[in-house]
Amino acid sequence: MQIISSENIPLSLNAAAGPLPYRLTNDYLFRALLQENNNVLKGLICSLLHLHPSAISSAVIMNPIELGASITQKTFFLDIKVLMNDHTVINLEMQVLNAGNWPDRSLSYLCRSFDHLNKGQNYSEAKPVIHIGLLDFALFPEYPEFYATYKLMNVKNHTIYSDKIRLSVLNLNYTNLATDEDKAHHIDYWAKLFKAATWEEIKMLATKNEYVSEASETLYRLSAEEKVRMQCEAQEEYYRNQRDIECMQQRALNKLLLTQSQLDNAQNQLTDTKIQLDNTKNQLDNTKSQLDDTKNQLDDTKNQLTASQKEIARLQAELAALKGNGK
Repeated sequence: MQIISSENIPLSLNAAAGPLPYRLTNDYLFRALLQENNNVLKGLICSLLHLHPSAISSAVIMNPIELGASITQKTFFLDIKVLMNDHTVINLEMQVLNAGNWPDRSLSYLCRSFDHLNKGQNYSEAKPVIHIGLLDFALFPEYPEFYATYKLMNVKNHTIYSDKIRLSVLNLNYTNLATDEDKAHHIDYWAKLFKAATWEEIKMLATKNEYVSEASETLYRLSAEEKVRMQCEAQEEYYRNQRDIECMQQRALNKLLLTQSQLDNAQNQLTDTKIQLDNTKNQLDNTKSQLDDTKNQLDDTKNQLTASQKEIARLQAELAALKGNGK
């Protein structure tokens, strides 16, 4: 595991230049940033939910982690669960690997968070739950969209069934598709921040938004902490291993598909050969039938010749008898 040394970290954000040690698409660093700076957390939520900063009085992370503590994929929760204003549960999740199960996974997180009533509580006491996925891959490539929100509604008249559950997806790779409304709430700034690869990009974005500016300072401080960098590297190693596994699985799948294609071709060839053999057999059967017909015709002709010969012999005998009587 290659850990970036603190010697490579500049003394201040203003002096920082070149590539970032780790991007904020690293879900550990993303988590650390929002846990370390509550104001940044509120700013991000305001942007994603189209709220004025005054609308959020509190945003408490319900599943904090101990920064720098050793983590495993079994103990590290990818989603950040936030209780906003003691009333609404928000799940924030950064996801860079496409396992092909995001809709089911996000629904599972959403429903799990919504099912929080204690024994004796009324159903009306259930808190609203919002799941927001920040994805580094296209969820629905055939329908590209920068920021999409999904609700339960009547498919005929679009009546909202309930406002208490909601799913949103921010595609970090589609900032070019940001709408005027997205830009008005600076969602595109956040997406660019999360995808930024250099300190120069970070500092440029920091001049455009106060929350992004705060996030930049906190990001710089976290990047200088060795214990945080070690866990970020652990996550990067996990990503690499997962990608290697995906590549191996893809190669195995391609090999299976090639073998299946070869088997299909062989099967097709066997089918074609069988058809050709059947056609040849039919031709032979037709030829045999024609030969049998010809033989029968020859036998009939032979019988006719024999009968004719007998008739000629009879006539000759009668003629000879008449000649003998004439003497």
